[in-house]
Amino acid sequence: MRVAVASRSLAIGLFLVFMCLPLSASAANEVETADLLIKLIQAGRTVVTEHQELLNDPTKGDKGFTADYFAGKLIEKYKETAKIDLSRAAPSPQTGLLLTLLESGKEVVAEAQPVLNKQGVAFKGFIPAAWGRKAGEKFTKKTGVKLKLTATEYRFPGNKPDDFEAEALKLFSDPSYPKGKEFSRVLVQDGRQVLRMMKPEYLGHFCLGCHGEPKGERDKTGMKKEGMKEGDLAGAISLTIPIR
Repeated sequence: MRVAVASRSLAIGLFLVFMCLPLSASAANEVETADLLIKLIQAGRTVVTEHQELLNDPTKGDKGFTADYFAGKLIEKYKETAKIDLSRAAPSPQTGLLLTLLESGKEVVAEAQPVLNKQGVAFKGFIPAAWGRKAGEKFTKKTGVKLKLTATEYRFPGNKPDDFEAEALKLFSDPSYPKGKEFSRVLVQDGRQVLRMMKPEYLGHFCLGCHGEPKGERDKTGMKKEGMKEGDLAGAISLTIPIR
């Protein structure tokens, strides 16, 4: 047991030393871009969370939760959290990526309109995790910047962690690791340098309906609950961005 604890502490110590090493100017720029992209996907998921009661109201047909309405709320939320107004952002490669992710999120909402506006149906399956996964997939196809949701106990096959993600998730689950701290490295993949960044996410109150207790019980999506508690590590947002 002491050996295992020592090994974990050593791994975290080496990681923190690595993170203190100076980055090249290009890598530093990508770190900032990656952080802003992650904040945008988080803001979008928050908007979806805040509208769950409306979206799952079986008495209403047209919810008014259109792609443009969603985009307006996301821009507001992002301005609060990232201090960036995407409606007035100056053109730049970084802004281009952010606006592409915004557009990808709008497309997911637009495609879901027939389901969202169906009267007589309560749970629509349009939850923050589903929106985030689909928006990330669209964004990746458009830009080549890979954005995905992942977890140790993943539900969707595409969310299965790769080796790097599994390493980060293991660090995030260690009690001695700083809660909420991202995990990033510059690696070589397919012959080119990329920045890989992971941002841990923790279970909120809204998530307990599907991921809480009792463990093994079927939730409203038909999946088995994991028996998690509020504040537990739920997974992470993973981003892979080429270094120019």
